[in-house]
Amino acid sequence: MTPASQVDTHFHVFRAGVALPGARYRPAYEATLNAWRLNAAAQGVTHGVLVQTSFMGTDNSLLLAQLAAQPDTLRGVAVASPDADLAALAPLHAQGVRGIRLNLAGQSHDMGAWAAATALWDAVEQLGWHGELHTDTGALPGVLAALPQALPVVVDHFAKPAQALAHDATVAALRRRSQLGGTAAVHVKLSAAYRLNLQVNPKAITLLWLDELGPQALLWGSDWPCTNHEPKANYQALHSALGGWLGADDQLGDVVRSANPLRLYWPECSSAQSI
Repeated sequence: MTPASQVDTHFHVFRAGVALPGARYRPAYEATLNAWRLNAAAQGVTHGVLVQTSFMGTDNSLLLAQLAAQPDTLRGVAVASPDADLAALAPLHAQGVRGIRLNLAGQSHDMGAWAAATALWDAVEQLGWHGELHTDTGALPGVLAALPQALPVVVDHFAKPAQALAHDATVAALRRRSQLGGTAAVHVKLSAAYRLNLQVNPKAITLLWLDELGPQALLWGSDWPCTNHEPKANYQALHSALGGWLGADDQLGDVVRSANPLRLYWPECSSAQSI
């Protein structure tokens, strides 16, 4: 990949009106890969990580179809059931999936089935994947405690601490996990500031994560098309927000937008085509 490669590590595609029976969200519009590509390319974003939505559950067929359309420039994060094993996940790896998402926001954070999912987490380890976590504000520590200590984690949307303070339970839990697991153990996505607790300023928590975890732990994502927050789906504004959070440090911005996600999602590649 070229030094100019930029990665959006969090976006979604879906079809209008398509969701699992009983899903708490059913989109009234379509979010297409082509629409994301046009928005991304206009901002110099060359690669993306497509994240499975909660309302599609474990039906990853649309996600896999999009990955097949852009195998060099896209990676995916799928949703799996706790009883999935290596036989179920290995084919997804060949199609570009690199992680399993637990979207617990707005749902029960009971981790019993996930804590017992030995075959799943063994498969994730063998494949070199990570667990991607989206929790309600302040709920991350309990979720982390139920997962294997060796599991690399990527935490969505600033990790949603209750406060942007070093002693906050979420901040402390990720700091401990990072210290135990090394530089690959924890990544936090700087994305979807509109999903934060109103008490948490996105710039303040960005600077705190820099201090607590280091720049190598941070990723940027657009969260496009911002489900349930569609008025925020201005891709140019989503892209430029990172500069406000990090400050006027272009080198640091390159680390977050390029070096970190390329290392995490394309470790095997030295070059790739752009969008």
